[in-house]
Amino acid sequence: MNKSFLKIFIVLVTGIFSFSSFADINEDLANICTIVKNDDKSELRKKLNKVKRDYSVRVGDYYTGISCGGESLIRYAMSNGSNKTGEYIIKKMRKSDLDEAESDGKTVKQWAEENGHIGSPIGAALLDRLN
Repeated sequence: MNKSFLKIFIVLVTGIFSFSSFADINEDLANICTIVKNDDKSELRKKLNKVKRDYSVRVGDYYTGISCGGESLIRYAMSNGSNKTGEYIIKKMRKSDLDEAESDGKTVKQWAEENGHIGSPIGAALLDRLN
């Protein structure tokens, strides 16, 4: 076997496994929006722990890639009054992740203040985590 063929083979096999892993994590996270909307903290904990165990990633690693009705997970939880799941997500994220601007250029805190959610239990958990 020549070296060029071997390199191409390795790239293809690696790509297939990467695609497979990517497809699997998407499958595992498929109903996360429903779990958050239903405020099912127990199910959310199971799902996040499974993803962490199976793919060695934390919620902050894929948080920006999840959109629920055009909103991030925390914004979605706030909009739906899903206090238990929203607070749980906040506790699982790094402070630096919570302080980053989202797709609209606003942080979760700025968005919560502008949309009247900063006084909610999730808003209180967010303020506590950021301080």
